[in-house]
Amino acid sequence: MKNFIDTLKNIWKIEELRSRILVTLGFILIYRIGSFVVLPGVDLAALEAGASGSSGDGLIGLLALFTGGAFSRASIFALGIMPYISASIIMQLMGIAVPSIQKMQREGESGQKRLNQITRFLTVAITSLQAPGYLAATVTTVPGAVPMETTGWWITSIIILSAGTLFVMWMGERITDRGIGNGISLLIMIGIIASLPGAFIQEVISQTGIGGGGLVMLLVEIVFLLLVIAATIALVQATRRVPVQFAKRVVGNKQYGGVRQYIPLKVNAAGVMPIIFAQAIMFVPLYIAQALNAEPGAFLQNLVNINGFWYNFIFFLMVVIFTYFYTAITVNPNQMADDLKRNGGFIPGVKPGRKTSEFLDNLLSRITLPGAMFLGLVAILPAFAVMFGVKQGFALFFGGTSLLIMVGVVLDTLQQIESHLLSRHYDGLMKSGKIKGRGSSAFGMAG
Repeated sequence: MKNFIDTLKNIWKIEELRSRILVTLGFILIYRIGSFVVLPGVDLAALEAGASGSSGDGLIGLLALFTGGAFSRASIFALGIMPYISASIIMQLMGIAVPSIQKMQREGESGQKRLNQITRFLTVAITSLQAPGYLAATVTTVPGAVPMETTGWWITSIIILSAGTLFVMWMGERITDRGIGNGISLLIMIGIIASLPGAFIQEVISQTGIGGGGLVMLLVEIVFLLLVIAATIALVQATRRVPVQFAKRVVGNKQYGGVRQYIPLKVNAAGVMPIIFAQAIMFVPLYIAQALNAEPGAFLQNLVNINGFWYNFIFFLMVVIFTYFYTAITVNPNQMADDLKRNGGFIPGVKPGRKTSEFLDNLLSRITLPGAMFLGLVAILPAFAVMFGVKQGFALFFGGTSLLIMVGVVLDTLQQIESHLLSRHYDGLMKSGKIKGRGSSAFGMAG
């Protein structure tokens, strides 16, 4: 406990780190306050009363979880950051097929600025399409939720929802630039954490009440949850160490090199992004089903059921595919091989250059497969938890997108804080060893 208090004191002593943490907390506070600001002209009491009959299951309940309840409250931040995530996915896919996008990706910082600008414009377009769909399917269908439904109200609400999404996007970017952690992922995590206490209380009431499994069953659930969290942390931090030998160099009377180091190739180099991307795409059938008013039993309606076979099967496949896709984007074996060759390094038993690149590519493919499979398995665990009697709200934390995002973002944020501490010769957060977030990799190549 004393070490923990000393660490907090050290964090507060570093002016830059203190400023970044305060900026992050300030934006998080604004985001949480905004999630309770209801759209003008919407009767929140009538909206909640009309929605009380639904269980909150399915993708609508999951979307409400990601936005910290803003989706179900018809808040100005109801659409959250998902339109921006969707725009980012489209730009990533276009980077594979469109030569002009590929050129901008290779142009460095200037190209990245142009890509960010295009992504923002695309976010506006997506939000403008999603906003009226959200109002038509979720708000206006509830009797009495909108006492005076006029054309002016529709136009105003669409503008406010679009502006809310853009403001959330701006806050996420500011957190990334001036705060701690990845701003977009952090805002999603905050929404998820906000729902955890209520979900846990409901589960306690359910298990200890009439027809529940009692305290023993509740204890079993908590132990299993802790085991899943431990396994997820192990997945996020797991690395395959590739030995690297550097050639000896003699300069004057001093000898340089000749030591063996390693490249830590992460089993899950993509982090939480495959989960976020896959989940954003799985929301598409929800909008299609709402637009077509699909009847229960239809294929689109089955895709909306997060406990159904088809939803979990497709979700599992998409997580695996996106893990490979994002790993291919973030980890470049050719660059790693060139950097090694330029610095006089080589992998024992492997020729420098093209052979090293092929070796790293094959190794990366082999370690990514079990990582992607396990990531997909954890992503669909909530469906199995529901089968064993766990309530839907609490089951979402038994793996799935919620748990993976929380673990990944927390570790990434702690790793950044630890980097600030260690760079100023303070003890890190963990004396037993360095926290391995997504950013900790040799030569900046493996994560």
